[in-house]
Amino acid sequence: MARTIRQAPATAPGVAAKAQQATGKRLQDALAPYRRRRDFRTTPEPRDEAAARPRRVAGRHGRALAFVVQKHAARRLHYDFRLELDGTLKSWAVPKGPSLDPADKRMAVHVEDHPVDYAEFEGVIPPGQYGAGTVIVWDRGAWIPEGDPRAAYRAGKLTFELRGEKLRGHWTLVRMHGNRQKDQDAWLLIKGRDEASVPITELDVVEAMPDSVLSGAAGRAPRKGASARKSGKPKAAEDVPLPRGARAARLPLTLSPQLATLVETPPADEQDWRYEIKFDGYRLLARIDGKGVRLFTREGNDWTSRLQAVARDVGALGLPDGWLDGEIVVLGKHGETDFQALQNAFRTSSVDAIQYFVFDLPFYAGHDLRKVRLAQRRGLLRRLFERNTSPRLQFSEEFEAGPADMLDAACRMKLEGVIGKRADSHYVSARSKTWIKLKCTLRQEFVIGGFTDPRGSRHGIGSLLLGVHASNGHLRYAGNVGTGFDERMLSTLRAKLDGLVTDTTPFDAPPASLNVHWVRPKLVAEVSFGSWTRDGRVRHSVFHGLRSDKPASAVILEQPAEVPAGPARPSHKHKHGHKPTAAGGRVAISHADRIVDQATGITKGELVRYYERVAPLMLPHLRDRPVALVRAPDGVGGEQFFQRHGDTLRVDGIHVLDAGLWPGHPGLLEIVSAPALVAAAQLNAIEFHTWNASKRSIAKPNRIVFDLDPGKGLSWAHMREGAAMVKALLDELGLVSFLKTSGGKGLHVVVPVTPRAGWDEVKDFAHAVVLHIAKLIPQRFVAKRGAERRVGKIFIDYLRNGIGATTVAAFSVRARPGLGLSIPVGWDELESLESAAEWSVSNCGRRLEALASRDPWEAYARTRQSISRAAARLASAPG
Repeated sequence: MARTIRQAPATAPGVAAKAQQATGKRLQDALAPYRRRRDFRTTPEPRDEAAARPRRVAGRHGRALAFVVQKHAARRLHYDFRLELDGTLKSWAVPKGPSLDPADKRMAVHVEDHPVDYAEFEGVIPPGQYGAGTVIVWDRGAWIPEGDPRAAYRAGKLTFELRGEKLRGHWTLVRMHGNRQKDQDAWLLIKGRDEASVPITELDVVEAMPDSVLSGAAGRAPRKGASARKSGKPKAAEDVPLPRGARAARLPLTLSPQLATLVETPPADEQDWRYEIKFDGYRLLARIDGKGVRLFTREGNDWTSRLQAVARDVGALGLPDGWLDGEIVVLGKHGETDFQALQNAFRTSSVDAIQYFVFDLPFYAGHDLRKVRLAQRRGLLRRLFERNTSPRLQFSEEFEAGPADMLDAACRMKLEGVIGKRADSHYVSARSKTWIKLKCTLRQEFVIGGFTDPRGSRHGIGSLLLGVHASNGHLRYAGNVGTGFDERMLSTLRAKLDGLVTDTTPFDAPPASLNVHWVRPKLVAEVSFGSWTRDGRVRHSVFHGLRSDKPASAVILEQPAEVPAGPARPSHKHKHGHKPTAAGGRVAISHADRIVDQATGITKGELVRYYERVAPLMLPHLRDRPVALVRAPDGVGGEQFFQRHGDTLRVDGIHVLDAGLWPGHPGLLEIVSAPALVAAAQLNAIEFHTWNASKRSIAKPNRIVFDLDPGKGLSWAHMREGAAMVKALLDELGLVSFLKTSGGKGLHVVVPVTPRAGWDEVKDFAHAVVLHIAKLIPQRFVAKRGAERRVGKIFIDYLRNGIGATTVAAFSVRARPGLGLSIPVGWDELESLESAAEWSVSNCGRRLEALASRDPWEAYARTRQSISRAAARLASAPG
């Protein structure tokens, strides 16, 4: 049978051409503001000729529109959020960058459309051009709009899904109203509540992931417009040999600096450390390439225009390319660094007094030196500085004296302290224990939350009210500072503070005072002080200046950490091919130098050593109980998964329990020894969760756990009060309870019971307790799940008591930024507890030593009680 072939009707002559012309004109009109602002003979930014070419990105469910977020270090660092629509990139400038926290709404100022080719642009926009500064592609991927995106864009509310390398899940862009909208086309960028959302207190994505997704931190070849040299050693550097370990690499457009960890005492292995003066100034990184020098603060702000003389003198060093790391300071009469004088230099345009002390060289001459030993990097830097003739540039010398003598001399000279660095350490863009700081006095940044009026002949202000952010993100009051101001600073401060005055206190629990002017928490003060009071206030405080290189949101309490002994960066292969070991040499650690947590710089080796140290304290909480492991092969920021069963795990000391304990499921896991605990950590297990029953009576729980989870807006003081209320109720019911931090946001109240009742009976009792206290004190507690219900209240999770449910074990690390710990505490310690993550892998040393001699849970093992009598009392309780 013959087939009938149908031919599509011919398009009317000229119709397609006219449609194409109309589209081209519309795109040209849309991109006219972009084109007017730029001189394409000077800027490396893409022209708009390719605007009419639609560019698409494949998603998992078909073709999708492209999105890009570009980190733009212009006069002020910001993030440009761009969505492809109708042949251009609709664009918004987000000053603080995106946040994964749905409660953290970020302002986004609508700006001109950009051509679609701009999505791949990385490079340096030269001085004098619109948006001068460095641009990197911070994230990219596909966006999936909900409904008609054109209609939603016109209406001022876009709802969509992002499938990027850093940003995922559901998001909303909504136009603001009111005065803000009159001044500028301001929108809000808001993360939706889904599995990709994370509280800002747990992860600040722009801080934790600062680098480009194209060129990366390793300096892969930049895309269009990026200014970089070809790999290889230029001829100008041939007289200075490169050290062993240097790797050929393109120069990255941005670089996050290595940060030092505060410690109380120097490490014992003094011969492995090098010490320099701790400068009292601003951290500054210099990027040198064939087109010039750019200067950046530690936050990524471009300060080249503010420090033109420094940039000129760095260029005169004659380096072919590279990154320098150092600090800018102003020296006093006796050679001490003067932070307030540095601030005055900027305020009075006396920048000629500023000097740049350089102490590291992460990139040089087409090579990445970050894997080169510190001693070799500094040796090369010292030779390069032999060419320096500028008094404005100085090499930061190290000193031969021991750390105690160095610190004593620094303190007598009224310097801030000393910095210690391991001679064999690598350069990492994170806070690390391979760099440490020892301070003469306690000193740190504080957020200014208010001020008092001056008295007597003084003008400006009386004192500043100081605060630090707790782990839950709330601002905790930390005392006042009323000394250290000169006349000019008093006037300057009052002018700045008057513009921030508000009727609402920014503090979680404000001090009782009738004569305080509250201010929005925007300014950061550098303050030294003699000590902390028992209630967390500073004593003998002295103001040193305002900091403009650090946002107020990043100010937290700085606590001393312990310095790990031994090599900080062990090689993967030793002389005879053996890997580094732990637990008495019985467990090999692979990739011991891999960073597990970017927020602290803690490595896998340090994490394994923590579990080796804590094993005697932790094992009683693990033995005889089924355990679930939270494994994170790529560290805290990567994918995590639970492992509950032993069908794929074969490790000595990790027992696989009889599958009959939990019918229908493979055998459960049990950890019975210190080597087994360490081996699990070597297998990338970070968290350890346990059942509420032992393997001997798996059908009958031997404890109840009340997980106190704070809702948004709940102060830590109310959290402590809530835990005390739960204890009081349990006391009334005749039940002895024990307390531990969760290591995250909340607290755990644990009740040991004799294993007589079954799972359902125990869970029902726990539920009844929660319902009773929520009914009794509804202003403080809520019994139902849901973020909306528990705003300003505590949700008590009774579901931890069902069969198969687990709770993080005492002494377990939490797999979240900061690596907080779940630590047992006494009820008498509750009032002095500062947060649920008060102790972490970084600062737990003293606490572990104290627990070795005084266990607040000493009575736990011998506590004998059942729920039958408590249930009867609860049933007859009033209310």
